[in-house]
Amino acid sequence: MIDFKQFNLNTIKNKVMLPKPWDIIMVSLLSLVITIPVFIIAHHNLVDPEWYFELDRILLFLSLLSILFFILKSLKTILILCFLVYLFLLVISSIIGNYGISDMAQDYNSMMFSMAENPNPQDVIISRLLPFPNKTKIVNAIDYSNPKVRNFALMSTTKHFQNAKQFKKYRTLIQCFAVFTEIQNRWNYVNDPKGEEYIAKASESLQHFSGDCDDHAILMAACIRAVGGTPRLISTNDHIYPEIFIGKKADFEAINFIIQKHLFKKETKNNSLHYHIDERDNIWLNMDYTAKYPGGPFMSEEILGAMIIQ
Repeated sequence: MIDFKQFNLNTIKNKVMLPKPWDIIMVSLLSLVITIPVFIIAHHNLVDPEWYFELDRILLFLSLLSILFFILKSLKTILILCFLVYLFLLVISSIIGNYGISDMAQDYNSMMFSMAENPNPQDVIISRLLPFPNKTKIVNAIDYSNPKVRNFALMSTTKHFQNAKQFKKYRTLIQCFAVFTEIQNRWNYVNDPKGEEYIAKASESLQHFSGDCDDHAILMAACIRAVGGTPRLISTNDHIYPEIFIGKKADFEAINFIIQKHLFKKETKNNSLHYHIDERDNIWLNMDYTAKYPGGPFMSEEILGAMIIQ
């Protein structure tokens, strides 16, 4: 028979308590992990008195760390129990393959990086936009199922970013960025014949990698579609450019980190990414030929029409 009287609060506490000094070490590490995002939020929202050597920010960080440490220390028993349960579930998830420790670390890094950065979003309400110019011709020109287009897109994925396999969740987007890189390295801007709007098929543009903005947008959209990405085209008064579907805010945080700290570290030089948010809160990243990296500055801020390629 199990004597449930023995399982009082003190018994449970003694069973889940870590031996000293490991309990304090764990509380200290958790305090630090929580303090960093709290400090970033406070840093962005509090007035900077501009003390010498950033002493005000140093004191702010230390104060937050001390406060969180004493709070967590007072809740040490419950905290350790929750941490052990979380660690157990994380290990099980790692074994199953759904979500592991490395995925958690990547998500934390992405969140920290995005909180510290200042991206440049613009809202785009599709229902308010005008009809897309030359829609039928452009859709027919995006021949993503053409073997030439598919083979070029596949070649691009084998040529660029093979060392980014740790970001398996965003493999398709990284492969689309490889397509972007290959096209950008080759593209040569050439005007249409005088007085004529010439729209080249994507498979046609592969011959010389030359053309105007709509030819580039068609080729980029076709190649992105050929490797499983979702592109869309944006029209302005005198320009057309492609964007790629990223997802929601959490996905953008990860992609922002991957682009700036892994794939395009030299090109971005910690510059902000530029993107649009549609009426469903979906994020679309700029892929224009005028940008040196995915999410580079927009050539034109005016938006007249948008067309998703599915």
